[in-house]
Amino acid sequence: MKKRVAVESASAFIFASVSAFIDERIKELGDWRGKTLGKVRELIHEADPEIVEERKWVRRTSPGTPVFSHGGIVCTGETYKNVVKMTFAKGAALKDPSGLFNSSLDGNVRRAIDIHEGDKVDLAALKDLIRAAVALNLKGKSKPKPKPKPRRKSPL
Repeated sequence: MKKRVAVESASAFIFASVSAFIDERIKELGDWRGKTLGKVRELIHEADPEIVEERKWVRRTSPGTPVFSHGGIVCTGETYKNVVKMTFAKGAALKDPSGLFNSSLDGNVRRAIDIHEGDKVDLAALKDLIRAAVALNLKGKSKPKPKPKPRRKSPL
């Protein structure tokens, strides 16, 4: 007999496991990158408490990427040897008066912030950028899709 799991408890388990994945990722880095990713994660949740943590792009060669979403992907939190990278899914559409974006500047959609060891990041500006990304996602969700016009029948 199969055991049924309530949807609420299943989603709570998934959320907990994603959160645990990010916790473990921060812990296993054990250096400035882990501390930076932890601070970035905390700041993201301060900027928008409704942010959902996800784990995407899991492969045999990769444990996956931490993704922060609200109404769609807001940003990712990737770690590399010399950088912690925050990639904003719709970054090209965001105003960045503080000039935080410093990577992936040639793309038509994404923009990224590369944080190197010792970098000072304008935390207030980063929170504003996160909030703007969420607002952009939610704005896109509220627009009803236009209905296609009915085809006119040919008189022939």
